[in-house]
Amino acid sequence: MISCNIPPKRTFAALVSVLDDIALWLDPSDGLKQLIFDDVPDRYFMARLSEKVDCERLLIRSAGSFDLKFLCPDPFAYAVEDEEFSITTTGNHTVRRTKGNIESHPVYRIKGVITSGVSNYITITTNGSQLKVVNAALAATETLVVDTDMMTAWVEDGGGNVLRNGLPYLSQLNFPALEVGNNTIAVAANNATFTRLDIRAKSRWR
Repeated sequence: MISCNIPPKRTFAALVSVLDDIALWLDPSDGLKQLIFDDVPDRYFMARLSEKVDCERLLIRSAGSFDLKFLCPDPFAYAVEDEEFSITTTGNHTVRRTKGNIESHPVYRIKGVITSGVSNYITITTNGSQLKVVNAALAATETLVVDTDMMTAWVEDGGGNVLRNGLPYLSQLNFPALEVGNNTIAVAANNATFTRLDIRAKSRWR
């Protein structure tokens, strides 16, 4: 629950305008939105309003305080400015997470060229946990996106448009996490061309 207040307004119309803006901003039908507290402005919670605001008392008094009750189905806070890492060569690499205090479920964006065939693959191994893209049809202009939090994958074109489901391209439904601190990322390609790996950490706090 969050306590809020509206300073006195010179006119009734001005107060109504403020309340209209609040109602639009807090509309629970819009689903989950980022909720940021002034005390910790570097992180956000995903939340929506669980009860409507009682504006009647505010209209009568032309100012006043009220409480907002939010529903946060996800108990974690996430970095407002997330950590991102890019890798452009095969081999072993180290990326360091400096935000958050618990493992995160990142988004992997893989670019390269892969053709159908059980021996044609690209592997991304994070701290020993392997993500293998095999027997796929990935063109140079396309990106395979693997969202480890949602446990899903899809292929995008250069404009960000979703072209097709990417889950059939994964040899196993394995979704490697990132730890706080150093993480070892090993990239390998066999009968395929690896171009680039972008990782959005989705760093979070418990």
